[in-house]
Amino acid sequence: MGFIIRSAFWLSLVLLLIPFGNGSNGEPSVGAVETFLAARGLVADMAGLCERRPDVCETGRAAMHVIGVRAQEAVRIVSNALVDDEDETTAEPLVTGSIPQQPGSGVSSE
Repeated sequence: MGFIIRSAFWLSLVLLLIPFGNGSNGEPSVGAVETFLAARGLVADMAGLCERRPDVCETGRAAMHVIGVRAQEAVRIVSNALVDDEDETTAEPLVTGSIPQQPGSGVSSE
């Protein structure tokens, strides 16, 4: 969740810095300095969030813990599946239904 919020923040910051027009359509013009100062103020405000709303931070920590545990479990499942697949391929040769090579002959030229 935090990654999504940070990504949205930085994307909006980049979009503010890209000059698309001159603001003549009635849109307010925002410069890079104002954007930087607003971003710095937002980061300072977000840092104080846990002091103002400890319940929100505790819920966020619990959610991040659950996401971490689920990610570890997913990695374990994928790892076990990959290891199982490798063990099966090394245990016995793969039969594809192709014509077996005649003993004593090299590469067949049909």
